[in-house]
Amino acid sequence: MIVDFHTHSLASDGALAPMELLRRAKAAGVRQFALTDHDTTAGYLSVRHTNEADEVGLISGVELSCRWATTTVHVVGLNFDADAPAMVAMVEQLTQAREERAEKIAKRLAGVGIDGALEGAKAIANESQIGRPHFATWMAEAGAVDSVTEAFDKYLGAGKIGDAKMFWPPLSDVVQAITQAGGVAILAHPLKYRLTGMKLRALINDFKAAGGGAIEVLNGRQPETDLKRLSRLAEGNGLMCSVGSDFHRDFEYGPKLGIDVERLPNGAYVWDALEASA
Repeated sequence: MIVDFHTHSLASDGALAPMELLRRAKAAGVRQFALTDHDTTAGYLSVRHTNEADEVGLISGVELSCRWATTTVHVVGLNFDADAPAMVAMVEQLTQAREERAEKIAKRLAGVGIDGALEGAKAIANESQIGRPHFATWMAEAGAVDSVTEAFDKYLGAGKIGDAKMFWPPLSDVVQAITQAGGVAILAHPLKYRLTGMKLRALINDFKAAGGGAIEVLNGRQPETDLKRLSRLAEGNGLMCSVGSDFHRDFEYGPKLGIDVERLPNGAYVWDALEASA
Protein backbone atom coordinates (compact mmCIF):
# COMPACT_ATOMS: atom_id res chain seq x y z
CA MET A 1 0.00 0.00 0.00
CA ILE A 2 1.15 3.54 -0.76
CA VAL A 3 0.45 6.32 1.76
CA ASP A 4 1.60 9.89 2.31
CA PHE A 5 0.88 11.85 5.48
CA HIS A 6 3.07 14.92 4.92
CA THR A 7 2.56 17.12 1.84
CA HIS A 8 2.22 20.81 1.01
CA SER A 9 0.21 22.84 -1.49
CA LEU A 10 -0.06 26.45 -2.60
CA ALA A 11 -2.04 27.11 0.57
CA SER A 12 1.33 27.32 2.32
CA ASP A 13 4.72 26.93 0.63
CA GLY A 14 4.04 24.20 -1.93
CA ALA A 15 4.00 24.71 -5.69
CA LEU A 16 0.79 22.88 -6.62
CA ALA A 17 -2.86 23.80 -6.07
CA PRO A 18 -4.58 21.42 -3.63
CA MET A 19 -6.61 19.75 -6.39
CA GLU A 20 -3.51 19.19 -8.53
CA LEU A 21 -1.79 17.66 -5.52
CA LEU A 22 -4.66 15.20 -5.10
CA ARG A 23 -4.48 14.28 -8.78
CA ARG A 24 -0.75 13.69 -8.47
CA ALA A 25 -1.36 11.49 -5.43
CA LYS A 26 -3.95 9.47 -7.34
CA ALA A 27 -1.54 8.99 -10.24
CA ALA A 28 1.11 7.80 -7.76
CA GLY A 29 -1.28 5.14 -6.45
CA VAL A 30 -1.69 6.70 -2.99
CA ARG A 31 -4.49 5.13 -0.95
CA GLN A 32 -4.23 7.14 2.30
CA PHE A 33 -3.28 10.80 2.00
CA ALA A 34 -3.02 13.99 4.03
CA LEU A 35 -2.47 17.54 2.86
CA THR A 36 -0.49 19.09 5.72
CA ASP A 37 0.08 22.74 4.89
CA HIS A 38 1.95 24.92 7.35
CA ASP A 39 -0.38 26.42 9.95
CA THR A 40 -3.48 26.34 7.75
CA THR A 41 -6.23 23.91 6.83
CA ALA A 42 -7.39 26.04 3.88
CA GLY A 43 -6.01 23.67 1.25
CA TYR A 44 -7.63 20.64 2.84
CA LEU A 45 -10.95 22.44 3.29
CA SER A 46 -11.00 23.42 -0.38
CA VAL A 47 -10.89 19.80 -1.59
CA ARG A 48 -12.24 17.65 1.22
CA HIS A 49 -15.62 16.98 -0.42
CA THR A 50 -14.35 16.18 -3.92
CA ASN A 51 -14.27 12.87 -5.77
CA GLU A 52 -10.49 13.09 -5.88
CA ALA A 53 -10.42 13.24 -2.08
CA ASP A 54 -12.29 9.96 -1.89
CA GLU A 55 -10.06 8.36 -4.50
CA VAL A 56 -6.85 8.99 -2.55
CA GLY A 57 -8.34 8.36 0.91
CA LEU A 58 -7.89 11.98 1.99
CA ILE A 59 -7.94 12.68 5.72
CA SER A 60 -7.62 16.04 7.45
CA GLY A 61 -4.07 17.24 7.97
CA VAL A 62 -1.96 20.22 9.01
CA GLU A 63 1.62 20.97 10.06
CA LEU A 64 1.64 23.29 13.06
CA SER A 65 4.57 25.40 14.23
CA CYS A 66 5.40 25.51 17.93
CA ARG A 67 8.30 25.98 20.31
CA TRP A 68 10.01 23.59 22.66
CA ALA A 69 12.58 25.31 24.87
CA THR A 70 14.39 27.54 22.34
CA THR A 71 13.76 25.24 19.36
CA THR A 72 11.09 25.67 16.71
CA VAL A 73 9.33 22.32 16.27
CA HIS A 74 6.69 21.15 13.81
CA VAL A 75 3.80 18.86 14.72
CA VAL A 76 1.66 17.21 12.08
CA GLY A 77 -2.00 16.72 12.96
CA LEU A 78 -4.00 13.99 11.25
CA ASN A 79 -7.64 12.91 11.13
CA PHE A 80 -9.05 15.74 13.25
CA ASP A 81 -12.26 17.72 12.94
CA ALA A 82 -11.10 20.76 10.99
CA ASP A 83 -14.16 22.69 12.21
CA ALA A 84 -13.53 21.96 15.89
CA PRO A 85 -13.15 25.16 17.98
CA ALA A 86 -9.73 24.09 19.29
CA MET A 87 -8.33 23.64 15.78
CA VAL A 88 -9.93 26.80 14.38
CA ALA A 89 -8.54 28.85 17.28
CA MET A 90 -5.04 27.38 16.89
CA VAL A 91 -4.93 28.08 13.15
CA GLU A 92 -6.06 31.65 13.79
CA GLN A 93 -3.38 32.08 16.46
CA LEU A 94 -0.68 30.78 14.14
CA THR A 95 -1.87 32.97 11.27
CA GLN A 96 -1.43 35.99 13.52
CA ALA A 97 1.97 34.71 14.65
CA ARG A 98 3.08 34.40 11.03
CA GLU A 99 1.99 37.97 10.32
CA GLU A 100 3.94 39.26 13.30
CA ARG A 101 7.00 37.24 12.36
CA ALA A 102 6.83 38.50 8.78
CA GLU A 103 6.81 42.08 10.03
CA LYS A 104 9.87 41.40 12.17
CA ILE A 105 11.73 39.71 9.31
CA ALA A 106 11.01 42.66 7.03
CA LYS A 107 12.19 45.13 9.68
CA ARG A 108 15.43 43.21 10.11
CA LEU A 109 16.01 43.06 6.36
CA ALA A 110 15.37 46.78 6.09
CA GLY A 111 18.08 47.24 8.71
CA VAL A 112 20.62 45.76 6.29
CA GLY A 113 19.38 47.78 3.32
CA ILE A 114 16.76 45.44 1.84
CA ASP A 115 13.61 47.56 1.76
CA GLY A 116 10.08 46.59 0.70
CA ALA A 117 10.42 42.97 1.80
CA LEU A 118 7.06 42.71 3.57
CA GLU A 119 5.03 43.97 0.65
CA GLY A 120 7.10 41.87 -1.76
CA ALA A 121 6.76 38.67 0.26
CA LYS A 122 3.01 39.20 0.68
CA ALA A 123 2.63 39.63 -3.07
CA ILE A 124 4.46 36.35 -3.64
CA ALA A 125 2.43 34.56 -0.97
CA ASN A 126 -0.85 35.96 -2.30
CA GLU A 127 -3.46 34.24 -0.08
CA SER A 128 -1.06 31.56 1.21
CA GLN A 129 0.32 31.47 4.74
CA ILE A 130 3.33 33.79 4.57
CA GLY A 131 6.71 32.26 5.36
CA ARG A 132 10.42 32.65 4.77
CA PRO A 133 10.29 30.96 1.32
CA HIS A 134 8.10 33.84 0.11
CA PHE A 135 10.69 36.35 1.35
CA ALA A 136 13.44 34.35 -0.33
CA THR A 137 11.59 34.23 -3.64
CA TRP A 138 10.93 37.97 -3.58
CA MET A 139 14.55 38.71 -2.67
CA ALA A 140 15.75 36.69 -5.66
CA GLU A 141 13.25 38.31 -8.02
CA ALA A 142 14.10 41.78 -6.73
CA GLY A 143 17.82 41.22 -7.23
CA ALA A 144 18.71 41.47 -3.55
CA VAL A 145 20.31 38.01 -3.88
CA ASP A 146 21.20 35.79 -6.80
CA SER A 147 19.03 32.85 -5.73
CA VAL A 148 16.59 31.55 -3.14
CA THR A 149 19.43 29.44 -1.74
CA GLU A 150 21.56 32.54 -1.25
CA ALA A 151 18.66 34.28 0.51
CA PHE A 152 18.56 31.52 3.12
CA ASP A 153 22.33 31.18 3.35
CA LYS A 154 22.87 34.90 3.96
CA TYR A 155 19.68 36.22 5.52
CA LEU A 156 16.88 33.78 6.32
CA GLY A 157 18.44 30.49 7.44
CA ALA A 158 18.95 29.32 11.00
CA GLY A 159 20.91 31.85 13.00
CA LYS A 160 20.76 34.52 10.29
CA ILE A 161 19.29 37.99 10.68
CA GLY A 162 15.91 36.99 9.24
CA ASP A 163 15.53 33.90 11.40
CA ALA A 164 12.89 35.35 13.70
CA LYS A 165 11.89 32.90 16.43
CA MET A 166 9.65 32.66 19.47
CA PHE A 167 6.42 33.69 17.78
CA TRP A 168 5.01 30.19 18.10
CA PRO A 169 2.82 28.71 20.86
CA PRO A 170 4.24 26.06 23.20
CA LEU A 171 4.49 22.45 22.02
CA SER A 172 1.91 21.33 24.58
CA ASP A 173 -0.69 23.83 23.34
CA VAL A 174 -0.35 22.66 19.74
CA VAL A 175 -0.54 18.97 20.62
CA GLN A 176 -3.60 19.55 22.78
CA ALA A 177 -5.36 21.51 20.02
CA ILE A 178 -4.96 18.50 17.72
CA THR A 179 -6.11 15.94 20.26
CA GLN A 180 -9.01 18.09 21.44
CA ALA A 181 -10.16 18.18 17.79
CA GLY A 182 -10.13 14.38 17.79
CA GLY A 183 -6.89 13.93 15.86
CA VAL A 184 -3.50 12.30 16.34
CA ALA A 185 -0.43 14.48 16.87
CA ILE A 186 2.81 13.47 15.13
CA LEU A 187 6.28 14.84 15.84
CA ALA A 188 7.47 15.85 12.37
CA HIS A 189 11.02 15.09 11.09
CA PRO A 190 12.63 14.83 14.57
CA LEU A 191 16.21 14.70 13.26
CA LYS A 192 15.93 18.03 11.41
CA TYR A 193 16.07 19.91 14.70
CA ARG A 194 19.73 18.82 15.12
CA LEU A 195 19.30 18.03 18.80
CA THR A 196 21.70 15.96 20.85
CA GLY A 197 20.52 12.46 21.70
CA MET A 198 19.65 13.57 25.23
CA LYS A 199 17.66 16.59 24.06
CA LEU A 200 15.84 14.55 21.43
CA ARG A 201 14.75 12.05 24.07
CA ALA A 202 13.61 14.94 26.27
CA LEU A 203 11.61 16.41 23.39
CA ILE A 204 9.93 13.06 22.73
CA ASN A 205 9.13 12.65 26.44
CA ASP A 206 7.51 16.10 26.59
CA PHE A 207 5.68 15.46 23.32
CA LYS A 208 4.21 12.20 24.62
CA ALA A 209 3.33 13.78 27.98
CA ALA A 210 1.35 16.47 26.13
CA GLY A 211 -0.68 13.81 24.31
CA GLY A 212 1.45 13.16 21.23
CA GLY A 213 0.68 9.90 19.50
CA ALA A 214 3.34 9.24 16.84
CA ILE A 215 6.78 10.04 15.45
CA GLU A 216 7.47 10.67 11.79
CA VAL A 217 10.08 7.99 11.13
CA LEU A 218 10.41 8.65 7.40
CA ASN A 219 10.40 12.11 5.83
CA GLY A 220 11.28 12.56 2.19
CA ARG A 221 14.53 11.05 0.99
CA GLN A 222 16.07 9.88 4.24
CA PRO A 223 18.90 7.45 5.05
CA GLU A 224 17.90 3.94 6.12
CA THR A 225 19.87 4.40 9.34
CA ASP A 226 17.65 7.34 10.31
CA LEU A 227 14.51 5.31 9.63
CA LYS A 228 15.74 2.51 11.89
CA ARG A 229 16.83 4.91 14.64
CA LEU A 230 13.50 6.75 14.69
CA SER A 231 11.53 3.50 14.53
CA ARG A 232 13.38 2.29 17.63
CA LEU A 233 12.69 5.59 19.40
CA ALA A 234 8.98 5.33 18.58
CA GLU A 235 8.76 1.76 19.79
CA GLY A 236 10.77 2.47 22.93
CA ASN A 237 8.45 5.33 23.85
CA GLY A 238 5.18 3.58 23.04
CA LEU A 239 4.43 5.85 20.10
CA MET A 240 3.13 4.99 16.64
CA CYS A 241 5.10 5.62 13.46
CA SER A 242 4.10 7.89 10.59
CA VAL A 243 5.66 8.60 7.19
CA GLY A 244 5.47 11.28 4.54
CA SER A 245 7.23 12.61 1.48
CA ASP A 246 7.19 16.24 2.70
CA PHE A 247 6.52 17.03 -0.95
CA HIS A 248 6.55 20.72 -1.88
CA ARG A 249 7.45 20.84 -5.57
CA ASP A 250 9.19 18.93 -8.33
CA PHE A 251 12.96 19.13 -8.42
CA GLU A 252 15.65 16.72 -9.52
CA TYR A 253 16.70 15.33 -6.16
CA GLY A 254 13.47 15.99 -4.29
CA PRO A 255 11.07 13.40 -2.90
CA LYS A 256 8.18 12.10 -4.95
CA LEU A 257 4.66 11.71 -3.64
CA GLY A 258 3.85 8.45 -1.90
CA ILE A 259 5.60 6.02 0.46
CA ASP A 260 5.40 2.29 -0.22
CA VAL A 261 4.84 0.87 3.27
CA GLU A 262 5.98 -2.61 2.26
CA ARG A 263 9.61 -1.46 2.65
CA LEU A 264 9.14 -0.44 6.28
CA PRO A 265 10.15 -2.48 9.35
CA ASN A 266 7.51 -4.00 11.57
CA GLY A 267 5.89 -1.58 13.95
CA ALA A 268 2.75 0.24 15.05
CA TYR A 269 1.76 2.58 12.24
CA VAL A 270 -0.68 5.46 12.05
CA TRP A 271 -2.45 4.11 8.95
CA ASP A 272 -3.30 0.86 10.74
CA ALA A 273 -4.89 2.85 13.57
CA LEU A 274 -6.81 4.96 11.06
CA GLU A 275 -8.17 1.89 9.30
CA ALA A 276 -9.16 0.32 12.63
CA SER A 277 -11.09 3.45 13.66
CA ALA A 278 -12.82 3.96 10.30
